[in-house]
Amino acid sequence: WEIKMLYDGGCPLCMREVNMLKRRDEGKGKIYFVDVDAPDYRPEDNAGISYEQAMESIHGILPDQRVVTNVEVFRRLYDAVGLGWVYAITKVQPIGRMADWVYGIWAKYRLPITGRPDLEVVLQQKKTCK
Repeated sequence: WEIKMLYDGGCPLCMREVNMLKRRDEGKGKIYFVDVDAPDYRPEDNAGISYEQAMESIHGILPDQRVVTNVEVFRRLYDAVGLGWVYAITKVQPIGRMADWVYGIWAKYRLPITGRPDLEVVLQQKKTCK
C-alpha cells in the first residue's frame, strides 16, 4: 500500500468517500483502509494515533510510518487512485493553507452535521462500551 487511511466507519459522508476510493482502487491495494470506529481498532498498529485523534481529523500513515493529516491525506489518497488532479491545486500556497482551514471547520463540525453527537459524547460512549 501507498497510504493507510484511518476513517470513521460511523460517518455516512466519510463512508461515501471510502467506498468511492475502494472502487477506484480496483483491488490494487494502494490504499489500506482502517476503520477507527471498529471495536478492534488498535492505536499501536496505527502509528500510535488514538481514537480521539483519529476522530478529530483525518489521518494517513505512509509505509515508513510517517503520519500525514488534513488535506494532504486527501491529496495522497486521490493520487493513489489516479485522481491526483482533484487536489493538485492544494499544493500551491496559499490555496493549500486555505484548504486546510476549510477542512478544519468541516472536521470540527462533521459529527453534528451528520446527525451524531459531538466528539465529547462520542468519546464517552466509546469508553462506556469497552
